[in-house]
Amino acid sequence: MANWNRRKSFAAAPHADRLPATLSWPHLLALGVGSIVGTGILTLIGVGADRAGPAVLLSFAIAGAVCACAALAYAEMATMMPAAGSAYSYSYAVLGELIAWVVGWSLILEYSLVVSTVAVGWSGYAAPLLTSIGFPLRLTQGPELGGLINLPAILIIAVVAALLSFGTRESARLNTILVVIKIATLALFVAVTLPAFDAAHLQPFMPHGFAKSTDPDGVARGVTAAAAIIFFAFYGFDAISTAAEEAKNPDRDLAIGIVGSMLACTVIYVAVAASAVGAVPYLNFADSPEPLALILRQMDQNGIAKIVAIAAVIALPTVLLGFLYGQSRIFLVMARDGFLPTGLARISRRGTPTRITIMTAVLVAIIAGVLPIDQIAALANAGTLLAFSAVGLCLIVMRRRAPDAPRPFRAPLGLLVGAGAVAGCAYLFLSLPTKTLTWCLIWNAIGLVIYFAYGQRRAVLGRQ
Repeated sequence: MANWNRRKSFAAAPHADRLPATLSWPHLLALGVGSIVGTGILTLIGVGADRAGPAVLLSFAIAGAVCACAALAYAEMATMMPAAGSAYSYSYAVLGELIAWVVGWSLILEYSLVVSTVAVGWSGYAAPLLTSIGFPLRLTQGPELGGLINLPAILIIAVVAALLSFGTRESARLNTILVVIKIATLALFVAVTLPAFDAAHLQPFMPHGFAKSTDPDGVARGVTAAAAIIFFAFYGFDAISTAAEEAKNPDRDLAIGIVGSMLACTVIYVAVAASAVGAVPYLNFADSPEPLALILRQMDQNGIAKIVAIAAVIALPTVLLGFLYGQSRIFLVMARDGFLPTGLARISRRGTPTRITIMTAVLVAIIAGVLPIDQIAALANAGTLLAFSAVGLCLIVMRRRAPDAPRPFRAPLGLLVGAGAVAGCAYLFLSLPTKTLTWCLIWNAIGLVIYFAYGQRRAVLGRQ
């Protein structure tokens, strides 16, 4: 217990199996946009409308503002410490080992659930195509839906994992192409729906109020409740910070990738949300699993609706790629630090962490194939909010502890930005459903037991 606050050197020596630097800022920008723009805007705008009504526009603004503070904090910390591991590595160097473990444990929760949920969502689009040619329905659904196993979800995870194992540069190139398709599809949606904008559809603007309140049906509603869910639609830029070791010019490229992807996605989200809410009454698509396609069909734009649906199937794997990439890099650093078997940290001849990528893929494939993801997906937000809070706190601590340390990217109004990330994430965290908070507490209690029983004595720092 005495060593819970030991810190890793901020300028740690390069690892023997260092990942090769193959990514430039366009690759990182595409990785960020590809990870951020996905199931969030394609599905959660319907969930957000159900929770907040037309005021879902405010929910997007609140979630975006909190993420902007977190993104600036990430950009500063990533350029100060250009090493793989993201929030876990920053916390280990600034806040100490125990907090780093909690953050790493939270990131495992975030990335695993995001990858698994997106894979299941992709399977939902692909399953009808497969069953129409005779594929067994029981093999397209998990046990919670009466099936046996969700094979399409497992298959897409395996394909993305194989691509990542083949080569980081090659993965980045394909990701860039798919991101362009995704952005073009959303631009098409805005171009078709924005001319139909009707201000009357914004009334009543805030039917469920601003603060979180629980309705008789047991659903938490309000602008902040919607923001806590919609937050899922914004994160993904943190995956860029996991690529720090592979950036050609981390001092410049990381900041461009993190801040640039957040700015681009905020503009995209505001345009899509405003177009959707203004085109048809929000109750027409509230809580729909495919709100954008539904809106287009209600506007008698069936052809465009099919294009949006097909593009979603094609482009959703970019989210899988970004988060599976990020999780494998976090696991890689945790293995280097001794919290996982160190043999997993070996790099293949192609310059990729093949062992850790396969282990990560197996983990998320099991979750996607058999577990009831729809019941626990909100936990991804809880894990992310904890990690984002830690990065904001790292920025504040380093501004106080080492004000003159070199900062290739310096966040404007640093202390205010850090405080905004911590306070904003804490507020959204408390706005999550009570059931989600309970499961998050249980998850972290399990993590603490593992740390004190196994991780603390296995840590490399303890053997130096």
